[in-house]
Amino acid sequence: MKRLLLISLCFGVLAVGAHAAEPPGAQTLARPTDASAPLRSGIDMGQIEPKVRPQDDLSGYVNGKWFATTEIPPDKPAYSAGSKIYDDTQVQLRGIVEKESAQAHPKPGAPQRIGDLYRSFMDEARLETLGTKPLAAEFARIDAIKSKRDVAATIGHLARIGVNAPFAAQVHQDNKDSTRYIVDLGQAGLGLPDRDYYLLDDDAKLSAARAKYRTHVDQMMTMAGDSDATRDASAIVALETELAKVQWTKVELRDPIKAYNKVGLDKLGALAPGYDWKRYLDSAGVEGKVTYLIVGQPSYITAFAKILDQTPLPVWKAYFRWHLLSAFAPYLSKPYVDANFAFFGTALNGTPEIRPRWKRGVQLVDDSIGEDLGRVYVEQYFPPESKARMDALVANLLAAYRQSIGDLDWMSSTTKAKALDKLAKFMPKIGYPKKWRDYSTLRIVPTDLVGNVMRANEFEYRRNIAKLGKPIDRGEWFLTPQTVNAYYNPELNEIVFPAAILQPPLFDAQADDAVNYGAIGAVIGHEISHGFDDQGSQYDGDGNLHDWWTAEDHDKFTAKTKALVQQYSAYEPVAGYHVNGELTLGENIADNSGLAIAYKAYRISLGGKEAPVIDGLTGDQRFFMGSSQGWRTKMRDDYTVRLIKSDPHSPNTLRSNAAVINQDSFYRAFDVKPGDKMYLPPEKRVTIW
Repeated sequence: MKRLLLISLCFGVLAVGAHAAEPPGAQTLARPTDASAPLRSGIDMGQIEPKVRPQDDLSGYVNGKWFATTEIPPDKPAYSAGSKIYDDTQVQLRGIVEKESAQAHPKPGAPQRIGDLYRSFMDEARLETLGTKPLAAEFARIDAIKSKRDVAATIGHLARIGVNAPFAAQVHQDNKDSTRYIVDLGQAGLGLPDRDYYLLDDDAKLSAARAKYRTHVDQMMTMAGDSDATRDASAIVALETELAKVQWTKVELRDPIKAYNKVGLDKLGALAPGYDWKRYLDSAGVEGKVTYLIVGQPSYITAFAKILDQTPLPVWKAYFRWHLLSAFAPYLSKPYVDANFAFFGTALNGTPEIRPRWKRGVQLVDDSIGEDLGRVYVEQYFPPESKARMDALVANLLAAYRQSIGDLDWMSSTTKAKALDKLAKFMPKIGYPKKWRDYSTLRIVPTDLVGNVMRANEFEYRRNIAKLGKPIDRGEWFLTPQTVNAYYNPELNEIVFPAAILQPPLFDAQADDAVNYGAIGAVIGHEISHGFDDQGSQYDGDGNLHDWWTAEDHDKFTAKTKALVQQYSAYEPVAGYHVNGELTLGENIADNSGLAIAYKAYRISLGGKEAPVIDGLTGDQRFFMGSSQGWRTKMRDDYTVRLIKSDPHSPNTLRSNAAVINQDSFYRAFDVKPGDKMYLPPEKRVTIW
């Protein structure tokens, strides 16, 4: 039950008691201690392509040689600056888990859990003798389903162990009462990334993926001993297609007002006639803990009940068997692992090779007991000075945002006052949590991989259910410290930056300020901006879904965002596939506003002085080049299409150039003029915050 539905991640993605302290005055990032050492620009000059003009293609200029010489690794669907940081971090984590797995641990604790879980994954010889035996008890439970009433209990049970089902329960704050935890229900249950894969018959790529999916289901079910696998595969895909038809689109899912539907438990029967809600709530572990649910997509739940009634019970049983098998295929013997990757890795993403086993083992430890692993990671790889430098960056970014809000010419003083109040309540979290998660009740057995995964999934599920009726935990983190990402959570009004993201080229402790403000500074600005994008702006400073704007300000904001939708919808990263400007609107607002705010923060950090010229580059030039350097990415086409259909971020391949053309400061930095390819007339540039 990992909830990131409302959390806006930076890469594709809360007050703690008191309000965040008011940002101090301009702070300069600490530089190398040797004062005689020349300042480094932080720009990788060896990757610059001099044949490309920055006025025509900033990314091509800054990263041209990187694009020409970098190959996407065969085990990845894409490769980027963030991928390099991720790979470096994985090597560090490998050292930790292999050390613990090689030792005997006389008493329970984090070292024992890390070592035993990793060892259970790396014992391939044992897994090859088991086939699907580790799933036997769960298959038997599904086979024992006798009626449609049993389906309700099955859905609740499968969610506990991490198996996809037609809808999912999530525990989080009530969007209109941020002081309490509640359960919401959201649509789920598809095996393909998005409803479009089932419904767009005139799209050759998506139709081909659907056909390959049916073949994949058939193959896997046959391997698992289903004598009617071909028939069942067709029935499963047909059932998922019916679910897809009644699901909300990704754009509709972005509307938090539309998704807030408070339904008392006594009204659930009317919402989904015939569905046994009591058995579901009992199985899901929430019976007696809540008096109402938040139903994200009520029309879907109503339609699901009809589909449940109209679909024969044997089809539902096949559907559940398939999703159980698919969820745990990565933890079974090699034939299942390979077949699972052949579809989800190669067919969907275009990735030729599966990651080495040690990388997948490290990822399992990270996913299952991430804060156990993170505690060791932070002790070894996150020095206190890195946190201090980030504190200074965040302080300047918040100061720049406060200044920007005050200077807005399109927002009324009434709305400005409330925006500033929300900004004052922002809570930055940097590096790692103050209190580490306690996994002492989680049983890890070095000879039971599938059991370990199930128990880890259920541990996380129970941990979330246990929040119901308790005060809000404002110290909770939704990413581990070793995660290369960052996020904003509107319900807690917090911006969170894990330790691992604070590495070059996003953050270079030995470089001049300009590149850091352009790279990690823009990431910080991006996350702050989510508090004021088209979704985040609907939440107040206490995390409640509450309209604090005047009607006139709404109209002006909408006009600006419509222009941004049109601008991004014109991009076509893969022939025939345009960016969905409505789906990506929040992230596009954050990219553009984050870069603008980071630039203002950089200027604040200079304290009125001019930046030095380093490597023949002005401070402003290094700022924008640092941003472009941080976004350099190569992607496989199949993966890009998948992201266009399902991800709220624009593809990374265009996020650098798409944002800079709206920045007046970019035009000044590089003397961009009419006729240059990156020139956009002033009246078409979108500036929001």
